[in-house]
Amino acid sequence: MVNPPPPSLFSSRSFKEANANYTGLSGDFQPPFQEGDKLVAEVIRYILFKTHQNSGCPIKRDELTQLITKTYHHRSLPTIVLNKATTKLSSIFGYDMKELQRSRPSSTNQPRSSQSSADPKSYIITSQLNPEVYRKHVEDSSKSHLTGFTFVVIGIVYLAGGKITEENLWQHLGRLGLSQDDERHTIFGNTKQAVETLVQQRYLQKDKSNGPEGLTLYYELAERGLQATTSSSFKESLSQIVTSEAVAIELD
Repeated sequence: MVNPPPPSLFSSRSFKEANANYTGLSGDFQPPFQEGDKLVAEVIRYILFKTHQNSGCPIKRDELTQLITKTYHHRSLPTIVLNKATTKLSSIFGYDMKELQRSRPSSTNQPRSSQSSADPKSYIITSQLNPEVYRKHVEDSSKSHLTGFTFVVIGIVYLAGGKITEENLWQHLGRLGLSQDDERHTIFGNTKQAVETLVQQRYLQKDKSNGPEGLTLYYELAERGLQATTSSSFKESLSQIVTSEAVAIELD
């Protein structure tokens, strides 16, 4: 007879509920008490290091599931461990772990749109600190140029109505002295890759559509980009820039 995993693995209601819904597996599932905390610690360590190494790119749930189930194969274990890790990331490290809700491209005439709902789940972590405190004590000033670049690109797409062709985006960036053909920019290095990084980080999503003029590549605001545009600080900063530009034009 197969025994369910012991409640001692995690002292949480969610684990007891998982036991209540337990269905038989091949072989006994009796990990030591310490293994529960080890799994949580390993997941937290993986999330923190992966976020740092990949410049904040989302982490796929499949990656975390493989990490959790490499020793113990129980269908409810990933959810339980991730819930526990989420709690500890918040209470100990001051991070919120959020699941990204994949947004659908607005174009409906290409296959990828219909597959968006099937995209794998992914997670990001964000600081719980007040933005001013974060900037003063945590933010890495050596990466401020990347923050500024992200703001500029999101702002351009936002002012274009949330969607812009690749050609038009680079026309606007060109006014700032950035060219998509520049692979050795003194600040950003490969400028085209800098934009692609925003796609990987889910600030933007890149898609294509067929029209009268053929295939057109375009960028839209993705989950993190949409979230950024709802903040009051983003709107205030953007308003100041637009106002100053209007004044400059009038003076000319």
